[in-house]
Amino acid sequence: MSIQSTMEGKLKKAFSPERLVIVNESHLHAGHHHQDSDHHGTYDGTGETHFRVRIVSSAFAGMSRIERHRAVNALLADELKAGVHALAIEPAAPDEKTRW
Repeated sequence: MSIQSTMEGKLKKAFSPERLVIVNESHLHAGHHHQDSDHHGTYDGTGETHFRVRIVSSAFAGMSRIERHRAVNALLADELKAGVHALAIEPAAPDEKTRW
């Protein structure tokens, strides 16, 4: 199972989102140097290392932006430890506007 699929399953189970989009943005980072990763040279942009999570869930109602980010980061902690280098999170409650 891919990292993206694993993250999607966890997010669906934990937050029952009405909208969820996970975008693999790894290719956008080709040419970057990840000094503290297993990419010892310049990163070629392949794989599953950079993601954007766009999620709308009633679970986020009443939570601050920081609380929402902490909740998603805590849920995906294993993926972050296992090689996800960057995680952009765009959480919203159902009644809030999104840019996507």
